[in-house]
Amino acid sequence: MSPRPLRVLVIGGGTGGMCLAHGLRRAGLDVAVHERDHTRSSGLHGYRVGISPNGSRALRACLPPELFDTFVATTAAPYRHLAIYTEQFRELVSISFDDFPHTGDGPEDREYNVSRMTLRQVLFTGMEDVTTFGRRFTHYEQHDDGVTAFFDDGSTDTGDLLVGADGASSRVRRQYLPHATQTETGLVGIGGKTPLTAQTEALLPERSRHGFSMLFDRRGQFGITHVMRMPWDTGHAPREGIGATDHDLVSRWPGLRFDNTSDHVSWALTTSRSLTPADVLDREGAALTALTDELTADWSPCWRALVAGSEPGANVALAIRTSDPLTAWAPSTVTLLGDAAHTMTPGRGAGANTALRDARELRDRLVRVRDGECSLLEAVGDYEEAMRRYSALAVKESLEFMNDKGTARRPVVGPLSVFAQRTGLRLVDRIPAAKRRMAQGMQKVRDSELA
Repeated sequence: MSPRPLRVLVIGGGTGGMCLAHGLRRAGLDVAVHERDHTRSSGLHGYRVGISPNGSRALRACLPPELFDTFVATTAAPYRHLAIYTEQFRELVSISFDDFPHTGDGPEDREYNVSRMTLRQVLFTGMEDVTTFGRRFTHYEQHDDGVTAFFDDGSTDTGDLLVGADGASSRVRRQYLPHATQTETGLVGIGGKTPLTAQTEALLPERSRHGFSMLFDRRGQFGITHVMRMPWDTGHAPREGIGATDHDLVSRWPGLRFDNTSDHVSWALTTSRSLTPADVLDREGAALTALTDELTADWSPCWRALVAGSEPGANVALAIRTSDPLTAWAPSTVTLLGDAAHTMTPGRGAGANTALRDARELRDRLVRVRDGECSLLEAVGDYEEAMRRYSALAVKESLEFMNDKGTARRPVVGPLSVFAQRTGLRLVDRIPAAKRRMAQGMQKVRDSELA
């Protein structure tokens, strides 16, 4: 009689948790996902996320081949440019995405521009029978033959390994590594999305209409815009002009029934807590629109019109935190993945991609357990050692970017720093080799094969 397969409990059905679940299932392991949201379309998941080569390779490795193809088919139109502007939309530097370094020519070596909601629907596809919604984790208990998870509805589940993939405020981490701390950066992010129409598009400079833009003001505040052009129309029918194979994949993809994404401009403002009211994190909807307008009153009228046209229900304000360095811990039947293990600032766009890399690294090691090549604790320890190493670099570089740009926290040197930054960017814009170096530096933490 063959031994039962390893059973893994995944707490949290986010990007990393669901990628891991797919990978384990494909490897023949028993997996159960417990998600606190009540439905697969609950929560605010409508913002854009950039999937880097690190993330793409993890998805390719863990998802069934046709589902990976569906992921590619449901991504938004690829970006053509990264443009950096003053707060008046005066261009400082622009970089073609052709100048960003590439480590291969396969679909797993590319950057993708995707709605978080769309990615969520892709990752839930085919996993309905192993995912339980409305399950809020409370605590776990470890015992000789595994680990048991407890939930606030009185239910429990037992497995060989429990993976905390429950985000930056992880309850699993709070119990498992109570000494793991996070630091407030002193910055707050306000974000929203505005429907993409002919009028909205006209507000943006030409390079921004098919790309990613950053704006910096003299106080050190910075804004971001992402233009999201989805491969389906407002009625969720695949658009004309996409490939026949993609058209077929999108047409029969079950997740389309649950996806509420349409063409939009995702925007965000990062500013200092010292410039915002004390209740900024409690504000919602139109109150955040009004606050953003107030904070950027001297910005381009086009930016302000873009913000004014946003959907109030999609607005959100978040404190920007970062994980503090943590020494190694002894492996056990509990481990962590993604933001639960390493919260980072959005500076390098590496958070989701590091979570996806975690999923692939842990899946690979649990396959070795399946094959009798190592024990469970050896596999977990090896994963955690690797994860601590590469995530520490991502956390460090993401924080350095925010510190570099978050000059609103330093009012004395801030204006001088901004002047020097603008001068330097204008110089880079004139030197092709400098542009390529800048692109390579920005890509390094997003593509481990560049190291």
